[in-house]
Amino acid sequence: MLFQRVRQIGRLLQHAARFWHVGAVLLKYGYQGIVERLHLPRSRGFFFRRLREQQSAIARLSQPERLRMACEELGPAFIKLGQLAASRTQTLPHEFTDELAKLQDQVAAAPFADIRRVLEEELKRPLPEDFTLLEADPLGSASIAQVHRAVLRDGQQVVLKVQRPGVKEIVDVDLDILRQLAAFAEEHLDGWKQHRPLTIVNELGRNLEKELDFTREAAHLERFAWQFAGEPAIHLPQVHRSLSTGRVLTLEFVDGIKASKLDALAAVRLDRAEIARQIADLLMRQIFTHGFFHADPHPGNIHILPGNRICFLDFGLMGFVDQRTRETFAVLVWGIAQRSEIAVAHGLVKLTESDSETAQQGLEAQVAEFMHQHFYRPAGEMRFGKLVTELFQLTTRNRLRLPPDLFVMLKALSLTEELVRRLNPPHNFVEQAEPFIRQAQMARYKPRRVLSGLADFSAEVTELARALPAELRRIAAQVKSGQARIHFQHEGLDPLVSSAERVSNRLSFAIVLASLIIGSSLIVLANLPPKIGEMPVVGLAGFIPAALMAFWVLLSILRHGRM
Repeated sequence: MLFQRVRQIGRLLQHAARFWHVGAVLLKYGYQGIVERLHLPRSRGFFFRRLREQQSAIARLSQPERLRMACEELGPAFIKLGQLAASRTQTLPHEFTDELAKLQDQVAAAPFADIRRVLEEELKRPLPEDFTLLEADPLGSASIAQVHRAVLRDGQQVVLKVQRPGVKEIVDVDLDILRQLAAFAEEHLDGWKQHRPLTIVNELGRNLEKELDFTREAAHLERFAWQFAGEPAIHLPQVHRSLSTGRVLTLEFVDGIKASKLDALAAVRLDRAEIARQIADLLMRQIFTHGFFHADPHPGNIHILPGNRICFLDFGLMGFVDQRTRETFAVLVWGIAQRSEIAVAHGLVKLTESDSETAQQGLEAQVAEFMHQHFYRPAGEMRFGKLVTELFQLTTRNRLRLPPDLFVMLKALSLTEELVRRLNPPHNFVEQAEPFIRQAQMARYKPRRVLSGLADFSAEVTELARALPAELRRIAAQVKSGQARIHFQHEGLDPLVSSAERVSNRLSFAIVLASLIIGSSLIVLANLPPKIGEMPVVGLAGFIPAALMAFWVLLSILRHGRM
């Protein structure tokens, strides 16, 4: 019990320190308004006097640049959140998404002694038993892990991807803080609820959980290798499973040239046009054939080997697209290639999610206008990834949402197209996609696929027919026992209900009024005592409230403007 209490206190102190740091960084980059609205601690003291000296330089930066730099300084969770936000082109202005797309997950290297300790803890034996060489200087250093080169006892060269010490604890604290900030923003900041910041943070948490488990990355790489087994145009590094754990990943060392190093490619006489074609071809096969694709194909993760072979690296973040989504996306791309606004609008509606019914006819008109503005130009000027992304921005105005996997796919398409055009500017991305689109469309009509669909449908109908009698008996039993209730809820009838209540009240009022008048008149005609002069007192007492009630009804009718 005492141990748990100490842990709770330690976690609270950790949260408080991190909150203070977040507030300091936001203030540093000029986000005083956010600090005040989110009730983060304000900066005071000698440390912040040094920060104030940087304000003149920071003030010259644009808002998107300041946001990117703040994310980089705040660490892995905020960097990943910025990268995720960069794909939300329908939520943020393009100047923000363009800047956040530049986020670099590069930080100063952790001391080699700390990395060595992690390796020994994970491998559970002295390092010389496995390695004859382990370089202290990293090949690369990111916020989650850093990479070191090593040589195995049998002479094989490998790279070790080692998780930075304590990074999981930092990420957990940051995610807790981001959830609190997102919940506060949804509840108290105008216009934030529709962007669902808490959903975005939860999605970020799931992605980070996957990236922190290196066994997932090893499994991704092995599945990717299985997809392209026997393909001569691609090389994938071998995974050394016996030297890999949840925090350490050991891979074959690949000595290639980054795909963006055009001069280096030219120096060894590699064919840039063929490389561009191979990269685009491999991405199309990943998406349209397998539905499992590399979600971060930037130039640093694509190296070129002799013979124009492509080597993909870093399989921490992968994308998954099911067969139906692939086929629907193929219809959308085919509509773009054929300039068919009906096919494009239909594909957009089927690919997105909505809380209400969408007027497809109105969306078709918007798509047609967009296509007339952008699609009737030379093929060399069309940017497929950008056009598709802007098309999906139309979904926001029609209350449609794009699923996360499609965001990842669009990002992969955009990054790949950008790299392909850098390698070979005349390359026509849409033209190369057409055979894969036709293949995806025709796959729906293959006899085996049709028979499989019929078999699935028959199985579902059979299961429904088998379960229906039992369900009907259960409903009948609930009706007999009085447990079944039917609840009706109407919407939009409040004005009608109010009007009906007003009419019934007036009718009741009129009936009471008529009764008073008739009753009082009968008493007057009966000439019953006591009297005031010749007028019976009881009859007079009835006429007075009747007159007041009649005046009240008339006044109410005149006030509502209806006779």
